[in-house]
Amino acid sequence: MRNDKENLIVKLTFKFALKIIEYTEKLRSLNKFEMATQLFKSGTSIGANIREAQNAESKADFIHKFKISAKEADETEYWLELCKVSKHYPNPENELFEELEAIIKIISKILSSSKKTKFSNHQITKFSN
Repeated sequence: MRNDKENLIVKLTFKFALKIIEYTEKLRSLNKFEMATQLFKSGTSIGANIREAQNAESKADFIHKFKISAKEADETEYWLELCKVSKHYPNPENELFEELEAIIKIISKILSSSKKTKFSNHQITKFSN
């Protein structure tokens, strides 16, 4: 069962997804639809999988959802880097990179501590605060 108390990683990834939506809308307005779609999917999926992890059926399920989030974060970083170095795309703000880096570090820490610790479903959220 989900614990609805404030959760840092859920909050950060939701805020990040909103910024990704904003940036991809800018890409769409410039007719950069393929990149906008790729970035939209990976950038919003980070938080969606973390949110799913809050209802994990088991420790393994929790870890699996966070691993998917880690992969989506890496993919998002890739698309943002392409936009940054390409002369045909608007440069993403450094804030996107900084927030993504913080998210990646938190996900990594949660995965590391989750693999070392035994816990039940009601204890899951303490690792992501």
